[in-house]
Amino acid sequence: MKSNIEKAISTSYLSILGNALLAIIKGIAGVFGNSYALIADAIESTTDVFSSLLVLLGLKYASRPADDNHPYGHGKAEPLITFAIVGFLVVSATVIAYESIQHIRTPHKVPKPYTLIVLGAIVIIKEIFYRVVARRGEQTKSTALKADAWHHRSDAITSLMAFVGISIALFMGKGYETADDWAALFASGFILYNAYLILRPALGEVMDEHMYDDMILDIREVAEQVEGVKETEKCYVRKTGMTYHVDLHIGVNSEISVKEGHFIAHKVKDELLAKIPEIADVLIHVEPSDGFPINKG
Repeated sequence: MKSNIEKAISTSYLSILGNALLAIIKGIAGVFGNSYALIADAIESTTDVFSSLLVLLGLKYASRPADDNHPYGHGKAEPLITFAIVGFLVVSATVIAYESIQHIRTPHKVPKPYTLIVLGAIVIIKEIFYRVVARRGEQTKSTALKADAWHHRSDAITSLMAFVGISIALFMGKGYETADDWAALFASGFILYNAYLILRPALGEVMDEHMYDDMILDIREVAEQVEGVKETEKCYVRKTGMTYHVDLHIGVNSEISVKEGHFIAHKVKDELLAKIPEIADVLIHVEPSDGFPINKG
């Protein structure tokens, strides 16, 4: 069975290949079909190729084991790569918006009818890509892969906007030649909005924001089933790449020896690593539970 990192990397290769092929198809259809909306789509797909390459490099780097300089591993590289992906989105949206405005101000021909067929196929393909990559992102807990999935979704929506714009230009006739350019301009705004949606969770991950309530409940449940554990107190979770590091305080009988408390702590750690495989490491702090005020923070 493939590990999470192997699944994420294989999915990145799929994204790179798909984006490269679609960028070529869109570019050719846009140039010969007189559609800047398609050309704008080709620009976005080209930036998607580079962003997917960044995701691939980031995943490979993030998968490196811990060393003396990085005792918690290299997983934080993944949200940093996500920041770079957001940068690509912002740049592509800016270029598309600028070029759309230039085309709106410049008279040009109505797009060719066959561009609608190309766009319809692209919308379907990109939505399929989004669903596949997003599912893998959820399975592997990869922030970068989820960001890459949103690239596919935004591409599908910009292609849909282009489809609407070209349809208006074709069916309304003279005076509506710029409809697909307006569609590209609207799509650039949507790309910027998606950039924010991608940035927000990655920023929370870098800042070790409290975002893992469900996992904390699971951790407490597993820990409190271990013999000798009377209660759990503080529990903090931080994400590094596709794995998690946990700091947990457990309450034990104050009359037992240090050796017994140490044994219970190790048992808790072993149970958590076995039952919640996404956890990379657990730091257990043992507290005397008798009369100890428990603060489950």
